Amino acid sequence: MSEKFRGVCCAAATPVREDLSADVDKLAVHCKHLLADGCHGIALLGSTGEANSFSVAERMAILEGVVKAGVPAACLLPGTGVCALPDTIALTKHALALGVSRVVMLPPFYYKKLSDPALIDCYSYVFDQVADSRLRVILYHIPPISQIAITDGVIEGLLKKYPATVAGVKDSSGDFEHMKGLAQHFPQLSILAGADPMMKPLLEVGGAGCITATSNLAARYLRTVFDGFASPAAKAAVEAAQACIVAQRTISNHFTQIPTIKAMVGLRYGDAGWGRVRHPFTALTGAQRAELKALLEAPEAGFAA
Repeated sequence: MSEKFRGVCCAAATPVREDLSADVDKLAVHCKHLLADGCHGIALLGSTGEANSFSVAERMAILEGVVKAGVPAACLLPGTGVCALPDTIALTKHALALGVSRVVMLPPFYYKKLSDPALIDCYSYVFDQVADSRLRVILYHIPPISQIAITDGVIEGLLKKYPATVAGVKDSSGDFEHMKGLAQHFPQLSILAGADPMMKPLLEVGGAGCITATSNLAARYLRTVFDGFASPAAKAAVEAAQACIVAQRTISNHFTQIPTIKAMVGLRYGDAGWGRVRHPFTALTGAQRAELKALLEAPEAGFAA
């Protein structure tokens, strides 16, 4: 059994140019800022990173470019799970070839009502085809979007077959009781909250940290909570940081979340180009950006450019 991963991970947004191609140079700079803000890891090409709007070739080029730009491979947790298992295998092998060992893996999500044995078989096929002892997989449970639940039975079945490969679960269900149950039932795994405000209570019941969208802005607050949640001496700092996390997360949902997160990042860097999105999303309007800016400037948001 490998050492359990713990920490604050950002589900990084992906900047795009005017032609909607990925701006890898800008992304690499953002990743370095996130690490300086206190992130332990960066989850590229997940839901917030608009992964399913990029081709397999584009995803490979993005990951390769970020590593070549000097972002440590050991800090990266790219999303590699897609509907076609051969593509999942190719993306996972490519990540490993770049020195990335941890990946976040969605189940194949187009066909619904998969049984536990079917889902175990899907993941088993991928693990067997990748056939690399370095691989560590964070299973991605996001039933509101995928409509495919990674049940306790699936986790148990995979752990029996691949105890060194299955490293954790990113739980984006929005159901704290489910997260708590995972932390209690699978203490050997890294159970990571998919919503920023839930990291603190999850840490308090044995969780390992988070992979979240608002950490594109709030990473330093999340790191304060992560470092101090169990320290009575840090209580005031943790409570203040948690309040800012909740406020920024609430603001990120004021409009459609992913375009809003990207607009927020743009405000942080003074770069309106960050607000561009891939189809099927649409960027915030000028009026919406102005409203967003006003919300972020409220003292309780704790927003710092």
